[in-house]
Amino acid sequence: MRLFNLLRRHLLNDFFLADRGVRIAADRTQLVPHIGAGQVRFGHAKTDLVVPADTTLRARMPLHGAAQVPFERAGEILFDTKAKRVHHADQFLGLGIAAAGSGPKRLARLFELPGLHHVARLFEIGQGRRGEKNEGGKKATHVAAFLLLATPVAAMDDYRLGPEDYLEFDPKQARIGQLLFYDKILSGNRNISCGTCHHHDHAGGDGVSLGIGEGGSGVGPDRTPGTGSDRIAKRVPRNAPTLWNLGHKDIHLLFHDGRLSVDDIYGNGFNSPAQEWLPQGLDNILAAQALFPMTAQFEMAGNPKENEVSGAVHDRIDNAWPIIAKRVRIIPEYGEMFVEAFDDVETSEDVTIVHIGNALGAFMGSEWQSHDSPWDAYLTDGTPLPEAAERGREVFFGKGECSSCHSGPLFTDQEFHALSLPAFGPGRTRQWDPMPRDVGRMAESNRLEDAYRFRTPSLRNVALTAPYGHNGAYPTLRGILEHHRDPLVVKATWTKDTAKLPEAPWLAAIDFVIQSDSREMERQRRALDLPGLPLTDADLDDLEAFLHALTGKTADTRPLGRPDRVPSGLPVD
Repeated sequence: MRLFNLLRRHLLNDFFLADRGVRIAADRTQLVPHIGAGQVRFGHAKTDLVVPADTTLRARMPLHGAAQVPFERAGEILFDTKAKRVHHADQFLGLGIAAAGSGPKRLARLFELPGLHHVARLFEIGQGRRGEKNEGGKKATHVAAFLLLATPVAAMDDYRLGPEDYLEFDPKQARIGQLLFYDKILSGNRNISCGTCHHHDHAGGDGVSLGIGEGGSGVGPDRTPGTGSDRIAKRVPRNAPTLWNLGHKDIHLLFHDGRLSVDDIYGNGFNSPAQEWLPQGLDNILAAQALFPMTAQFEMAGNPKENEVSGAVHDRIDNAWPIIAKRVRIIPEYGEMFVEAFDDVETSEDVTIVHIGNALGAFMGSEWQSHDSPWDAYLTDGTPLPEAAERGREVFFGKGECSSCHSGPLFTDQEFHALSLPAFGPGRTRQWDPMPRDVGRMAESNRLEDAYRFRTPSLRNVALTAPYGHNGAYPTLRGILEHHRDPLVVKATWTKDTAKLPEAPWLAAIDFVIQSDSREMERQRRALDLPGLPLTDADLDDLEAFLHALTGKTADTRPLGRPDRVPSGLPVD
């Protein structure tokens, strides 16, 4: 590779080139999301790329030729613009090489004879039609544009993550939230906590495809579904979502289907399943999110007629929250802590579900921050990634097209996409839709085009948060990567034992019944936003290595962690 770089930089740049301008192949049908219309001038097949004014140079940053454009890496020429459409200006830059003579063409053909096509592409220059006039009436020499595996500094800055990117959280409130997070007092039957399914020992998850909520026993993959009258009647319909970096300022929707979002449509700051019944005063979307598992029958509330919380939810969702708040505020230790942490709480009688939600939000938002991975070191001080991870980075931002959805500092576009994952479990059914299916975003939007689309997950610490997919269909990173490479083929070979489902024989009849509905399976098969990708097994190996490089060095060492005890005196999972 060094020889290739030397050849390109010196031989090509200094002897063959009359123009060394950096250009990007772009026309009106191509997407250039990170460079605005005012920066790229459309109307011609090859348009000048204007580097954003806030681009900064850093030590040891290579500059390409006379263009003086900083690159993270500018060493490997992959494809010409005719071979691959340019999707993102921050991923691929076209190098415009003008006015080449016939000598380089003959040299290119020599390299092509033994099959050295990558070397040959170095010389595929100046092959435009002579004499053609441009818009100004002057003769133009069309140039061949190469795609460099190079990312501008400005684009890489979009992936930076640091303490300044998070909302501010009060540490005293976070301490209350830590205790409440692991306190079963918040559940209808006092037998499950938030931490049961989002445990520190399992990186904020539970390690199974579909969780066991209220009625179960234990934590993580060892959790059992209960016995006798206490046994669960239904699995939790979706995989427990990760909690990492949900305190980021840009988080504007939550849950796999985005049914909770920042929106003042109901006058309380959020568009949520509670609609106008969600109380006002919640500090952020995390605080709002914390209230809903408490009211979910199969998560924390319990079955109707079992306890006062589930009975209240059956009447109306907001009837349950005052009951839970009273349970908390009558415990003296909690009451004293709320008085000290909240300015508007003078006595324990003032504690409401809003204060409880804000405390839980403060804990989750501060506890699960992670921005010290090898990737972060690569961005902040130029520390090289391991070789396999570096190759994986090139695939991720290159031919893998991963960054088209997994973009930004959290590696998510917070949009919804259909991956046609294997279907199983009880589904998240809607009124007039009793079949055990999960239609994803459509359940919230009521738009048919949103059927089977789910929110793009963040990839921060993704190596710690298996299984993967909205229903945890794949227990390994390799499995979900192979699905992305060839979704329908891999889905066809998926077997039921791939799912990590704690054994519950009485639920076996429903676990996979949806797969017997051929028409529904065909609908899900057709709803696919993920094209097959030309990736080799070696590419997948490297991608997996890159994803491991997104794991924070202190991911298993959290600021507060799991408490040894909680004020209610109930056992801590």
